[in-house]
Amino acid sequence: MNKKNRPYLFYDTTSSICTACLRRVEAKIVFKDKQVFMDKWCPAHGAERVLISDDEDYYRLGREVYVKRPEMPQQFNTPMQYGCPYDCGLCSDHMQHSCLTVLEITDHCNLRCPTCYAASGPERQTHKPLATVERMLDAVVANEGEPDVVQISGGEPTLHPQLFEILDAARRRPIKHLMINTNGIRIAQEPDFVARLASYQPGLEIYLQFDSFKPEALQHLRGADLRRIRAQALDALERHGLSTTLVMTVKRGVNDDEIGAVIQHALKYRCVRGVTLQPVQDAGRNEAFSAPAHRLTVSALRRAIAEQSGLFTLDDVVPVPCNPDTLAMAYAIKTGGAVLPLTRYLGPEALLAGPANTIVFERDPHLKEQIFKLFSTNHSPQSQANCLSDLLCCLPQVAAPVELNYENVFRVLIVQFMDVSNLDIRALKKSCVHMVQPDGRLIPFETFNLFHRDDRSTILEEIRAEIDAATNQRRSVALPARGVGAPTED
Repeated sequence: MNKKNRPYLFYDTTSSICTACLRRVEAKIVFKDKQVFMDKWCPAHGAERVLISDDEDYYRLGREVYVKRPEMPQQFNTPMQYGCPYDCGLCSDHMQHSCLTVLEITDHCNLRCPTCYAASGPERQTHKPLATVERMLDAVVANEGEPDVVQISGGEPTLHPQLFEILDAARRRPIKHLMINTNGIRIAQEPDFVARLASYQPGLEIYLQFDSFKPEALQHLRGADLRRIRAQALDALERHGLSTTLVMTVKRGVNDDEIGAVIQHALKYRCVRGVTLQPVQDAGRNEAFSAPAHRLTVSALRRAIAEQSGLFTLDDVVPVPCNPDTLAMAYAIKTGGAVLPLTRYLGPEALLAGPANTIVFERDPHLKEQIFKLFSTNHSPQSQANCLSDLLCCLPQVAAPVELNYENVFRVLIVQFMDVSNLDIRALKKSCVHMVQPDGRLIPFETFNLFHRDDRSTILEEIRAEIDAATNQRRSVALPARGVGAPTED
C-alpha cells in the first residue's frame, strides 16, 4: 500500500492569532522548498499560511544554535488571567526582560508618515505631562534596576515642550543609555537645539530616520521628500560628534534595493555608529494586511546586507540570542580607513556564554576575552583592557584611548516587529523591546500596537469578555477532577 506524504516537513507547533478576528489560534511551523511557513487555522475564518523565513537553514540557527536562557525583569506587572497575548504586561509568563524600553512622550508630529504604526501627525496635539513621564521612567527602573536602554519616542519627541526636562529626569535615574527617536527636522533646522542635545553626551544617541535616497520612496514611506533634511541633520550631528544610528524602515519593492547604499553612506560619518533595518509592521496607518506583497523577513534582510553592502557576508549577520526569531546583528570595527567585520570571528559559543541583547551584549567579560585575540598586537595587556572596555560597549563612553574608541564601532541590526499576520506567540514571549505605560505596565511592542494603542483596546476588551464568558460557562458545567470524584457507596 502506497502512503501519501505531505508536501512539506513539519517542524514545530506554536500558536498565533487570526488575521481577521485577532483570536488566538493553533499554528504549526513547516518547511517547504527551503522556506519556513506558519500555518494557522481559525474555526471562524479558516486556514492561513504566512511566510516566516525564506531561509530554512538560518531559521534553524535561531531555533537550534543561538538559544540561551532568558533573563528576567526584577518584577512582573500583570497577572496571568487570559493567556498570551492578552495579559500584557509584563506577566509572569513572559520570557525576557526589557533590553530596550520605548517611552512615547507625545502623539504630535510634524510629519504624517503613511507607514506610522502610531498614527501620529500634526493634527494630534497631546503631550504627556512631565509628571506622567517621570512615573513611566520610575516604572522602567522598578522593572530593570539599571535599564540598559530607554528610547524617547512619539510622535516626534523633539516637539515636546519639556523635552529637556524629560532628559534631565532620565539622567537623575540609573539609566545607562538614552536614545531619541526622531525624524531629524528640528536637528536639521535649529543649530541651538542640536547644541543643547549634544550637551547630554555621553550616554545619548540619536535614532535618526533614514529610509532612502529616492524621492518617490520617501514620499511612499514618509509622505515627503526628506533628502535635504536628512543631509542637513547628519551634517549637524557630525559637527557635534553626537552618536547616531540611521534607522531604515524597509519595504519590499520600495527601498529594499538601497540597504547597501545606506550602510555605505553611514560609514562616511564619524558620528554614525550603525544602521538599523526595520521591515514595515502592518499596524497603525500601514494596517492594510497586504503582507504577502511587501513582507520582508529577517533572513531576506540578512541576505540583502550580504549582497549589497560589500562589507558583510552571510556568516557575519547572526541571530541575537535573546530573541533570534526577530533580531539579527552584525558588528564591525572602523580603523585606519578600513572596516573589519567582527561577528564572523566570535561564533555562537561567545554570544551564549553570558548576557546577550541587541544593544549591550558586548558588556559580557567572556565575549571581550574572545575579542582580545583579534587585537593581540600593538597594545600592552593593560591598554587592551582599557580600549576594549570602551570599544566593545555599544554605549558612548567618556574616556577611551585615541587608538580605538566608540567612534570605531559600527553595527548593523535587523529588528522585526511581528504583526497580526506573522505573530508567533512562542517568539512573542521572548520579546525584549517593550512600551512603558503610565500605569506601570511594560507591554511588548508587537502586542501594544495590536491591542493597546488608541481604539485598539476595544478589541482587547471584547476578547477578554469572551474568555470570561467561556470560563464561567465551563465552571458551571465542570465535571469532577479526574480521581477526585464524589464518594460512592460500597
